[in-house]
Amino acid sequence: MLSYIIYMMFMIPLCFKAKSWWLLQNLLFVISFIYMFKVDYFCWSNLSYMFGYDYLSYGLVLLSFWICVLMLLASVSVLRYKFYYNYFMLMVLLLMMMLYCTFCSMNMMTFYFFFEGSLLPTLFLIFGWGYQPERLQAGIYLLFYTLFASLPLLLGIMYLYSSSSNIEFFMLFNSKYISIFLYFSMILAFLVKMPMFLVHLWLPKAHVEAPVSGSMILAGVLLKLGGYGLLRVYMFMMEVGMIYNFIWISISLIGGFLISLMCLRQVDVKALIAYSSVAHMGLVIGGLMTLNSWGFYMTFVLMIAHGLCSSGLFCLANISYERLSSRSMLINKGLLNLMPGMALWWFLLSSCNMAAPPSLNLLGEIGLFNSMMGWMWMVMMFLMLISFFSAVYSLYLYSYSQHGIYYSGMYSSVAGYCREYLLLILHWLPLNLLIMKGDFVLNWM
Repeated sequence: MLSYIIYMMFMIPLCFKAKSWWLLQNLLFVISFIYMFKVDYFCWSNLSYMFGYDYLSYGLVLLSFWICVLMLLASVSVLRYKFYYNYFMLMVLLLMMMLYCTFCSMNMMTFYFFFEGSLLPTLFLIFGWGYQPERLQAGIYLLFYTLFASLPLLLGIMYLYSSSSNIEFFMLFNSKYISIFLYFSMILAFLVKMPMFLVHLWLPKAHVEAPVSGSMILAGVLLKLGGYGLLRVYMFMMEVGMIYNFIWISISLIGGFLISLMCLRQVDVKALIAYSSVAHMGLVIGGLMTLNSWGFYMTFVLMIAHGLCSSGLFCLANISYERLSSRSMLINKGLLNLMPGMALWWFLLSSCNMAAPPSLNLLGEIGLFNSMMGWMWMVMMFLMLISFFSAVYSLYLYSYSQHGIYYSGMYSSVAGYCREYLLLILHWLPLNLLIMKGDFVLNWM
């Protein structure tokens, strides 16, 4: 366990060595492959000090490693323009260490510290490498939304420790708490991080202002921290959850529908993808809050699937942005004429976004529908609407950006580099191959 942390710590001096960008990226590929072979399905393994992982942590750590490698692959413009790329690599590494420690913490207090700590490198990515001056406002939004909600979480953890002298995740398995104040304090921080509808405003702002790497890690991994926290917390919050969870399910389903409608009137490509993330996370919250086994398993599946799919879409949006210097839908149109090779990837990732087979999103969404329908059949109406509009805004994004006459101000364009095709295939392949082993996801509880 600590060997991975030491591996990452020893990579920090490499950030400041000349011409070490590709070396660092390859080393990150190596660590993700080493980690991939360390899978253990059934129990907490690789225990050392306060770290260890079970299958749930394993999947999310692997996702973090993968997205962090692809962040470097996507952000070559930082290297090309020599835009403080040493510090950029340092931020990516620090973020990776924070995420690794968050998912592998077995103690709730260390989990809390790393959970909050992962906010800082993200903030620096947005402040340092974002595009518009509004990035400062977006960063403050991100900071205050998440910090405001996570103070009650800290108090809740302190209360748990004072009442039972124990805040290890695997020891709290059989504890039962029925305090409503404890319930709301433990849940709120994770719901803001997910983000749930009504507390989602920081997300589109942060995405639009962040550089491509910031958007990738935000959509790919940081939203999953909320789901991970909820899955851990509900192990000992079942009783009180059964009474109050209908609130969150209602908000998420109605919110998911409204956000899907909002996607249809976005003029910024990045904002559209960001709002679609909120709609997908609405489904995740709804399924998780039913507290049945379908919901728990498929939450894990859809979090992994959404991380890869959403990150890939942000890469595509950035590829267009680098050619056209604009993210507006009015300028990003007719791309089929300019970059015919990229149109295939737009199609593949848009179809994954609307849960077309054989993507992992399909498995996750079917399972979540199943869990919510088992909870109450009347939610079927909202599930139908969300599913339909999810297809509508994905097709809208694809057809608007690829078809039509291209922007008349364009005078030249590059079709696509090998690096970009590699980047997209590394998003798409795991997303569509993992469904072959759908039975594995049922092992983690």
